[in-house]
Amino acid sequence: MGGGASMHKKNRDHHRSSTSSDSSSCSQSKLGFRGRGKKTKEKNTSIKSTRSTSDPPFSMGKLERALKAAILIQRWYRQYLARMEIRRRYTWNIFQTIEYAGEQDQMKLYNFFNALLTHIPQKPSVGMGSLVKDSGSTNERGSLDSLSMSISSGGDGSSQSETPGRSSSSRMKLRKRKLFSNTGAGIDLEDIPVECDYKGPHVKFPLTLQNLQELIDGFNGKKYLHVSYVARILKLAAVTLRTRANFNQPSTVHSKQITVCGDLHGKLDDLYVIFYKNGLPAAENPYVFNGDYVDRGKKSFETLLTLLSCFLYCPDAVCLNRGNHEDHIMNMRYGFIREIRLKYKVFAGRLLSLIDQVFRSLPLGTIIDGRVLVVHGGISASTDLKIIEDVDRHKYVSILRPPVVETMDGDGKIIPLSDLYSSSNNSSEWKQVLDLLWSDPQPGNGCSPNTFRGGGSYFGCDVTEKVLQKHGLQLLIRSHECKQAGYEFMHNNKCVTVFSASNYYEEGSNKGAYIKLIGGPSQPLEPYFVQFNSATPKLRGMTIRQRVGLVETSALRELRSRIHERQEQLTQLFITYDRHATGLINLSDWCVALEKGTELRLPWRLLRTKIAELDPGNGLVKYQTTFEDESSVMSEDSEVTVAEVLYRNKSSLEAIFRIIDKDNSGFFPRIGKVDDLSPRLSMIGLSG
Repeated sequence: MGGGASMHKKNRDHHRSSTSSDSSSCSQSKLGFRGRGKKTKEKNTSIKSTRSTSDPPFSMGKLERALKAAILIQRWYRQYLARMEIRRRYTWNIFQTIEYAGEQDQMKLYNFFNALLTHIPQKPSVGMGSLVKDSGSTNERGSLDSLSMSISSGGDGSSQSETPGRSSSSRMKLRKRKLFSNTGAGIDLEDIPVECDYKGPHVKFPLTLQNLQELIDGFNGKKYLHVSYVARILKLAAVTLRTRANFNQPSTVHSKQITVCGDLHGKLDDLYVIFYKNGLPAAENPYVFNGDYVDRGKKSFETLLTLLSCFLYCPDAVCLNRGNHEDHIMNMRYGFIREIRLKYKVFAGRLLSLIDQVFRSLPLGTIIDGRVLVVHGGISASTDLKIIEDVDRHKYVSILRPPVVETMDGDGKIIPLSDLYSSSNNSSEWKQVLDLLWSDPQPGNGCSPNTFRGGGSYFGCDVTEKVLQKHGLQLLIRSHECKQAGYEFMHNNKCVTVFSASNYYEEGSNKGAYIKLIGGPSQPLEPYFVQFNSATPKLRGMTIRQRVGLVETSALRELRSRIHERQEQLTQLFITYDRHATGLINLSDWCVALEKGTELRLPWRLLRTKIAELDPGNGLVKYQTTFEDESSVMSEDSEVTVAEVLYRNKSSLEAIFRIIDKDNSGFFPRIGKVDDLSPRLSMIGLSG
């Protein structure tokens, strides 16, 4: 008992001692921690004191420094993108303004063309309508005469290769020369035999899928099509297109989808990219091609022949609309006629006559399932589809040149194009057709003449709503304008622009696109957009900065060329602002002078750093530096020569000469006295 008590006491004393030791150790540990804390604080204060002597008063941790660096990088990147966007926008503005200025110049030449046709003696005809309808046959007869003339005289036409793709041996040339000299102009192009050494694609009629694929492969391999095959395709296409109504009427009842393509402008690679991505035309894969197949591109004729071959292979699955460049006068200025002459030499005259027949036979638009209107340009407040359905489209060799009966007033005087277009007779069928092919949408409301292009209308959101509602339509699809993304919605998403020629102005300038409408007659047609770019491998490896720089350089080159063409006028304007003959003017006057002299509405103040220099002393513009890049090769004291004036007006003169040379012979017809040319030249600002 006692032992037990003593044992319990020992345990209790041991517990007390252990508890006291634990508490003491705990207190010591706490004291030790506090001591270490004091030491740490003292150490930190010492570190801060040492830092304060070398670092700024507000020091940051690693996280703060990382966040600040990220913000700075983000701010720099946004500024970089903003600068790239500014450069891209003014580059785009330069390209588009120069393009539209060229079209406006073309429209201004209309009065000259009309006067020329009126003054040049014509063969007596039954009526005015026959003059237009017989123009194709007249051109063809003239072309045949020029063909026999060039062969009999041994001129340039006979010395060149007459059929692309064949051997240039002298024996073959002699054999062909004998063939044409024996038969004269009576032989048809499609009857010309195909040489045994011809290496291009062969075409059989009716066209099959295999023929179509061989034709595409041949064009892709840079081979030309024999002239006899070309003539057959053009003649058969013209005959088939002539049977179509003014508006194609495709249906998606079986295919449940349809593809709409915009401008191609001779970009054969873009057309083949579309076929690669979307498939060849077929009954279950229908297409609508919305005009402007030719001009500007290097393979316009191959593009046109491919589309016509697709149409002949599957006519119910391919709808071809007419654009403003399916026009004889536009082709003279923008390169298509030059391309035909280079590729097909002495046969060019008759081929151009057949091409005119095709262009005149193209329908003016397409209405899909009675709900979607597809036209090349657009509409206007006076657009009436019922009037357009009854138009005789075949008489319009050129939309820029209305039928003669519509351009004469009561006294037989010529009505200028601007007066004819703005007349109160808004139901004029010519105006209806011109609006479909030349109009552009505008952001606001209303409708006004398209002075920027020189033809057609600017139509607003209210006009789109009115025309669509009037004809029970839901969507307007148009082309006619290059868009950076390849497409653009406007007017509450009821008007969409689609453009299928990528790299239109320069490599990297824009993407191409096409629209797939998916649905059916009993379902809503939903538009889906496919973008593409047929860029070269070199362009694919470029950075954004390099691409923008490449396009910018090309745009500035075009702008400097325009400035150089107007150097004389610009110099006079600069001198009027430089009253003290110091060679310096202020920036505002420099901008006003450039806008007046070039007739281009551009952000000149922004472009000053790319065009002219400032005087570092007073900040005024050294206006003579505006011409440095282009005029450095010429002496400053040299006078403007006749050759320089002719070169500056080269494009206008080419178009004029081609209009005068109606038979493509390379010679002018006898107009009469030389003085008769003076009033015609004065109409376009040239003195006789």
